[in-house]
Amino acid sequence: MNERTRNIAIIAHVDHGKTTLVDCLLRQSGVFRANEVVQERVLDSNDLERERGITILSKNTAVSYKGYRINIIDTPGHADFGGEVERILQMVDGVLLLVDAFEGCMPQTRFVLRKALELRKIPVVVVNKVDRPGARPMEVVDETLELFIELGASSEQLDFPVVYASAKDGVSGTAPDALGQDMSALFDTIVGAIPAPPCDRDAPLQILFSTIDYDEYVGRIGIGRIERGTARCGQMVTLCGGQDNNDRTVKLTRLYRFEGLRRVEVDEAYAGDIVAVAGVTGLAIGETACDPERIEPMPFVHIDEPTVSMNFIVNDSPFAGREGKYVTSRNLRERLFKEVETNVSMRVDETDSTDTFKVSGRGELHLSILIEQMRRQGYEFAVSRPRVIFRRGEDGELLEPIEELTVDVPAEYVGAVMEKIGSRKAEMVDMHAETEGSVRLMFNIPARGLMGYRSELLTDTRGNGVMSHIFHGYERYKGDIDEREHGSLVCSETGETTSYGLYNTQERGRLFIGPGVPVYEGEIAGECSRGDDIVVNVCKKKHVTNMRAAGSDEALRLTPPTILSLEQCLEFIADDELVEVTPKNIRMRKRILVKELRMKKAARETL
Repeated sequence: MNERTRNIAIIAHVDHGKTTLVDCLLRQSGVFRANEVVQERVLDSNDLERERGITILSKNTAVSYKGYRINIIDTPGHADFGGEVERILQMVDGVLLLVDAFEGCMPQTRFVLRKALELRKIPVVVVNKVDRPGARPMEVVDETLELFIELGASSEQLDFPVVYASAKDGVSGTAPDALGQDMSALFDTIVGAIPAPPCDRDAPLQILFSTIDYDEYVGRIGIGRIERGTARCGQMVTLCGGQDNNDRTVKLTRLYRFEGLRRVEVDEAYAGDIVAVAGVTGLAIGETACDPERIEPMPFVHIDEPTVSMNFIVNDSPFAGREGKYVTSRNLRERLFKEVETNVSMRVDETDSTDTFKVSGRGELHLSILIEQMRRQGYEFAVSRPRVIFRRGEDGELLEPIEELTVDVPAEYVGAVMEKIGSRKAEMVDMHAETEGSVRLMFNIPARGLMGYRSELLTDTRGNGVMSHIFHGYERYKGDIDEREHGSLVCSETGETTSYGLYNTQERGRLFIGPGVPVYEGEIAGECSRGDDIVVNVCKKKHVTNMRAAGSDEALRLTPPTILSLEQCLEFIADDELVEVTPKNIRMRKRILVKELRMKKAARETL
């Protein structure tokens, strides 16, 4: 037994304070110098993570406390990145379940806890944000206990210790009204409650690789826990298991352990350690490195299947190739298949067309993060509207993915939410008052019914509604759901938008672009106030004459355009539309750009 090592993962619903807590543990364990300036959420090193305030990829770190080495893994909170959480739990012996003292147990809390309990991990419950106005820490502990019982926790898991904390202020304690001056209460609880990893240093080597990182100098880096034996730099091992089950002998060129935020190269590491290995060509997630004399691949955790798919298409618009560095089908294919090597919950399939690839993921956010990453890397392409993935039951019936939706809204907006969500085939599961004036609604809703709903919720509740959802399971097809109520304002020609053209168009709907913007025929300039598409000339210039009339030269008053984010564009487009993505712009367009050709296709479909 490696008695002075602890391996833990921090799991929680999104925005309950995981990364802030890790920041605090790093600071108080002496990782940073006393006068060192460190940015907040230091583990969220990815630009997208810092911009959106979410964790997308799991992060490894390690701290020292009273002679103990504590390996900590910060995990994502969004359900769309659940694949990250599932495989990371393979590396640890216990989990810190972080719960907001105000919000309590949320959908993702249920998801990550269920995965941890199934893998028999030892939990420590941390009630965070106890200093938040309206905090109800004791009630939250009762809710958490009920959730443990509901999920079938063992008697050992039910006897979980509770630590109350304010990660933002860096304090913790064993009672909500008696917090200490630092995080000592949490550190002591981790050391006392989480078991040391079972290990045998003298046994034949066995390492299960649960995640893959990449370094531009040393290439692919496999991260995993040494289950038994001792790993040495330069050692020859046999890679086995994984999806391909392709046994081969490789060399452990470089071996690292985690020290704070750094990977430190070491000559050897022992059973129970979480290590990083470099120089192994073709290493894949789920593979096991074994002593060649005893080849025993470890079973890898089952990853839930994707529920949403969309097509990634080579850009063929009139502006194709102007802004992107990687624009060909070969570029697109190589990047997508490289993604699935490290993103285990994503799938890429080739289609009948060499210019189109079907990409499947765990949700719209999962796919939109990939799109945004590719855009920033210089790729240019188009994507179709997200579609849910249907299945066939044993008796041939059509099944569709169902999401468990939680909506927190002020009481006065409950009626509007119920009406809108009901039209999307949702079934109410629970409804109860949360705090003064706030109501929590819980529904089971088809995944396709959620598409485009977030923006409607914000509109219906004047920005006060908060929703979160998680995959519930597959159920019988619920029937047709009404599609988008409004059509599109479609550009009639290629050119540059003018104030005059936009002024004459804005009375027909909501504009997405302002003046002086290059557009092309078939590009979507806005949302029509009616249900049909309307072709508009936003490039129209005012006819020049030498005649002047009173008021003719007054400034044209334009309504500021609504600039849509990538996710909003994906929610807005219809089946016959695409989102064009380039490093500099995100545009929406018709699949068929020319009006006459669109009309001919529509006429053929009605025959």
